[in-house]
Amino acid sequence: MRDLSNYRKDYGKSEESLEDNNLPNNPIKLFIKWFDELNNKKLDHEINAMTLSTVDFHGKPTNRIVLLKKFSEKGFVFFSNYKSNKGIHIKNNPNVCISFFWPDVEQQIIINGIVTKISDEKSDKYFSSRPIDSQIAAIISNQSDTIPSRDFLIKEIECFSKTDEKIERPDNWGGYILEPEKYEFWQGRENRLHDRISYKKENNIWSFVRLSP
Repeated sequence: MRDLSNYRKDYGKSEESLEDNNLPNNPIKLFIKWFDELNNKKLDHEINAMTLSTVDFHGKPTNRIVLLKKFSEKGFVFFSNYKSNKGIHIKNNPNVCISFFWPDVEQQIIINGIVTKISDEKSDKYFSSRPIDSQIAAIISNQSDTIPSRDFLIKEIECFSKTDEKIERPDNWGGYILEPEKYEFWQGRENRLHDRISYKKENNIWSFVRLSP
């Protein structure tokens, strides 16, 4: 077994701690604050990349990276093929988890909630805003299905590109929104005494507690 026990780093890049008396009542305000602060740093990587966790029919979890496309107090929106593995998992069990890890500022956010499809109109609007190549890829890709080779995909794209058909969103592709029920904010701190704040929603009211690191 390869030993990684010496892979260590010191935390404490942030001078701002999560003090209880400065925390907002609504966790989306803290999410927006952290997201905007990181966005203002103009980093090269996609800060809207998030891990989406679902479970299959046997209760076995699967993680994958997807891109957050919209967010508000109402929820977090992402897009996918409805017939993909993740789409099948969500249809069977809409309880999912998304998480963001931003090592540049030593922050992590975990969000649990229920996922539902957004309206066809909203999915159509987003689909039409995508680059043409991305639209074609969504049409020809039966996501998660087995294919014989990469050349198979290339030929599918070439065949589609030769047609004059109007590109419309396929029925099996669209958006989801996760309505949050729980947040956890993690801020790296010195000596591994990290800040962990957990928000939970009950009777439409948010409350928070501090967790031991």
